Amino acid sequence: MKFLKLVVLMWMSFSVSALSASPLELEKKFIDTMVNKHKFDRSFIQGTLAKATTNPKVLESIAKPWEAKPWHQYYPLFLTEKRLNKGLIFWEKHKQSLLKAEEKTGVPAQIIVAIIGIETFYGSYTGKYSVLDALKTLGFHYPPRSKFFRSELEQLFLLAKEENFEITQIKGSYAGAMGLGQFISSSYRHYAVDFDGDGVRDLLNNPVDAIGSVANYFKKNGWKKGQDVAFKAEVSGTQYPAFINKSLKPKHTWQQLESNGVSVEQVKLTENQKVKLLEFKQPSNKEYWVGLPNFYAITRYNHSPLYAMAVFQFSQQLKLAMHKKDN
Repeated sequence: MKFLKLVVLMWMSFSVSALSASPLELEKKFIDTMVNKHKFDRSFIQGTLAKATTNPKVLESIAKPWEAKPWHQYYPLFLTEKRLNKGLIFWEKHKQSLLKAEEKTGVPAQIIVAIIGIETFYGSYTGKYSVLDALKTLGFHYPPRSKFFRSELEQLFLLAKEENFEITQIKGSYAGAMGLGQFISSSYRHYAVDFDGDGVRDLLNNPVDAIGSVANYFKKNGWKKGQDVAFKAEVSGTQYPAFINKSLKPKHTWQQLESNGVSVEQVKLTENQKVKLLEFKQPSNKEYWVGLPNFYAITRYNHSPLYAMAVFQFSQQLKLAMHKKDN
């Protein structure tokens, strides 16, 4: 009953236009697309989808993402001593691969290590859901983003064919992300690399391929080599709130922010530097940061400023701890 109520509420809250197609109609259209556009055998697609089940836990999970929490409840989930220690072990074990990735892409080792640590605790928790089940559930039974998840289901079939995966056996997150870096199907196809040269792009079990692929993802999504990520800021006056909005892309210049009550200590930013003013909720106040283009690049991995800030702060912890360890 809980599952049925959840689905009914989702459908009721969505627009009338989106309700024009039933799950069965959407599935039929999807099958036609796979056959006509990608030349799959119809019976194969039908049979594979018939093996998948609609999972109510997937719908429950996507309705309450961690990124809905305020910052002061979010960051303690990731910035832990246990994760830091595990990260240092991972960094030490894969130091040569991380150095190679940094030299090849310009993405610092600490960013790569932070991503894999936050996403899967270095491969310890890569997901318990059938990716096929998750994407079928969200693609046909989650109206708010069904189009996106049907596209990812399409990409999953193509990925399985290209990489010779058994599609019904792939495990991942409730949203269909998989492997050490939690790549969705389209990202796997477009950004995964065979970083150890064994002829296979294995993000499910191979840390070296995961390292190279995470670095490649950032390079292809605008990471600027040698540039900073974010600086803690102070605010004053009444004008700065106008620069706080949901857009994550740096659209204002530092001169604009500075002339409207934003300041950073011991940092010299050029007047024309593109920046983004960020606000994070603490228990009794608000914390402000100035994000640079590399902060925006982190949000391309997960479109949440909370996630990007957690990655950045964890990367700084890792960098400092590794420096102390090496010296």
